[in-house]
Amino acid sequence: MRILLVEDEERLSQALVEIFKKNKIPVDTAAEGTQGLELARKGIYDAVVLDIMLPGIDGITILKTLREENNSVPVLLLTAKDEISDKVYGLDCGADDYMTKPFSTDELLARVRALTRRKGEVKENLITFGDLSLNAKTCELVNAQGQGVKLSLKEFQIIELLFQSPREVMTKEQIIGKIWGMESNAEYNNVEVYISFLRKKMQFLKVQTEIRTARGIGYSLEEGSRNRI
Repeated sequence: MRILLVEDEERLSQALVEIFKKNKIPVDTAAEGTQGLELARKGIYDAVVLDIMLPGIDGITILKTLREENNSVPVLLLTAKDEISDKVYGLDCGADDYMTKPFSTDELLARVRALTRRKGEVKENLITFGDLSLNAKTCELVNAQGQGVKLSLKEFQIIELLFQSPREVMTKEQIIGKIWGMESNAEYNNVEVYISFLRKKMQFLKVQTEIRTARGIGYSLEEGSRNRI
């Protein structure tokens, strides 16, 4: 999971970044609207925490632009306005949730987690797709027979990303942005190496579910015969 925080109040932004990091939630920040919109368009975030009053482009305009571009990233609006009409307007513009300042950080974390619930079948820390499951508690890949294999942190993060959007191609750029961060020096080769490790472990488990290559683009999690490209 990676969050984008668009907030121009420096002290609040820094405090929220520390809270997210303390709870092991990777976060990128933008202090003004134009940069916030540019980052949100990259498609690497699981949710956007968006202040309404921003320099440059305001939060509502950012939200409307994303929705007009069919960008469905979950958006939680932050604002000092607490009128019901303001909340309704924000939600009508495409927001998924709305919080007024000041707010409880525990509630903010709970709402962010609610917005980023994983796609696919989730049961007792298991995400299942085809004949393969990912156990988030033990960091294991598990086949239909219950046999498991341990994953390294990066392996877990990458395969979790693919489990979240099965059958959808995740570009190498998106994977780097989500796992290593936008400021990272990680290269495409880093992704390729970990994909190779994951494929070997899936081969060991003898599953039909595969990581399929979209040449020159990225990878997707698919059901079917094993693809060794």
